[in-house]
Amino acid sequence: MRWFGLKAGREGARPALSRGGMATVAQGEWPSGYDAQVRAGYLGNAVAQRAVRLVAEAVGSAPLDASDPALLALVTARAGGGRLAEVVAAQVLLHGNAFIQLLRDETGKVAELYPLRPERVGVVLDASGWAAGYRYTVGGRVSEIAPDAVIHVRGFHPLDDHYGLGCLGAASGAIAVHNAAGRWNKALLDNAARPSGALVYDPGDGSALSAEQFGRLREEMEAGFAGAGNAGRPMLLEGGLKWQALSLSPADMDFVGLKSAAAREIALAFGVPPMLLGLPGDATYANYREANRALWRLTVLPLADAVFGALAAGLREWFPEGRIEIDPDRVPALVEDRERLWAMVSAADFISADEKRQMVGWAQ
Repeated sequence: MRWFGLKAGREGARPALSRGGMATVAQGEWPSGYDAQVRAGYLGNAVAQRAVRLVAEAVGSAPLDASDPALLALVTARAGGGRLAEVVAAQVLLHGNAFIQLLRDETGKVAELYPLRPERVGVVLDASGWAAGYRYTVGGRVSEIAPDAVIHVRGFHPLDDHYGLGCLGAASGAIAVHNAAGRWNKALLDNAARPSGALVYDPGDGSALSAEQFGRLREEMEAGFAGAGNAGRPMLLEGGLKWQALSLSPADMDFVGLKSAAAREIALAFGVPPMLLGLPGDATYANYREANRALWRLTVLPLADAVFGALAAGLREWFPEGRIEIDPDRVPALVEDRERLWAMVSAADFISADEKRQMVGWAQ
């Protein structure tokens, strides 16, 4: 059995790529499975997509401080259709796992880091239950990869020892509600933006429509009065028929409030303040500034620490003292925090200059 991946530069060094088929979800059900959840959430929901992109792009574009320029160049290179850190952060948010393959050159040195599709990677366990390798499956083709050729970044999963837990599953219910409300609003616009009604047959003698009359009436209604193209068209009714509008309205069902609540729950699942996604709220400058700072402190920095910490640990063979971290002095959202720290340190006249440099992170 071949456990080690191919060297960089050889034929087949990169994993095979394919386009997955469309996944369908039955009406009234929440999407189950990663593929269906991604299509319903990231591909089909503006709030979820923007929340993931906001966090992932922040991690990918954050100013970094590395112990070695070669290590920094390796981590900040573009791979998998985008910046490596951005792709890895998005995979951890959505799937809970990110698998980065180490592609080596002819000398055995790491030449490139390539993020694998997480839903295609399986952990191969030994007799004791420890990870002994990885299996990459796509289009019926299975590739075995050695454990030291993959860096596995995963979120905490309380019920699994080998795979992480993403945010997409927790947000799938709110995403389903949000998408259903959008479809309802679209159907409402397609029907002249007004609630449906009913044709009532009341000739006064207690008789009923025959099957032939009922079928003809239904066909005429669907052909001549349904849809946005027939909005506002006057209806010509025969004797005994009258139009009865239904009393149910969008305000009665509170679809606006339901959709807003679902959007906030989606933002909560991905750790993004709703204000940053354009959702209704106290959209003042001060609140927006605090929300942006909260996004970095509570979501971006912890995720970036997990991603870059795992990358540094996986590259320890080539960079024994490797270190990668975000430089908070160059993050615009955290400038005010650094200003308060510097003001506090400058006012402390009971400590030396060297101690002040150490407190602000400039110790040599």
